[in-house]
Amino acid sequence: MKKVLISACLLGKKVRYDGGALAIGDQIVERWRSEGRIVSVCPEVEAGMSIPRPPAEILNGSGESVLNGEVDVIEKDGGKVTSEFLAGASIALNLCRKFDISVAILAEFSPSCGSSAIYDGSFSDKKVAGMGVTAALLREHGVQVFNQYEIVEAHKALMGESD
Repeated sequence: MKKVLISACLLGKKVRYDGGALAIGDQIVERWRSEGRIVSVCPEVEAGMSIPRPPAEILNGSGESVLNGEVDVIEKDGGKVTSEFLAGASIALNLCRKFDISVAILAEFSPSCGSSAIYDGSFSDKKVAGMGVTAALLREHGVQVFNQYEIVEAHKALMGESD
């Protein structure tokens, strides 16, 4: 049975930077949960970051540019947390390898998990096209990454594979 990687916050776990969750109430996700398909991850917490923690954004770039060493992930107070974000992304990739996961649903806009849009690094709630660090690393390694608004598409990708 094919498994799917899902951001822990989307499953109702209070792991976000502000101590909150982004729980999604979705029949497909509930079916996956009952079938035992879900592997949960919060890259930032897995990398040892606290709950709560200062908000962080990618400064002048995206996940790909962080992976390439061109820009950093910065906390609102100025602290650099690039190494933690890279470590969390590696942990998520290792989970995908361990469980042979090729589909992930990650929290949109997150500097780790955003798959099509992230905050711009100005801490002004401005969003830009781009991926977070984990989303970029997973895509680089062939994992299909979706966000919480694309569950139907993720389900089609998951079920399109041999079960």
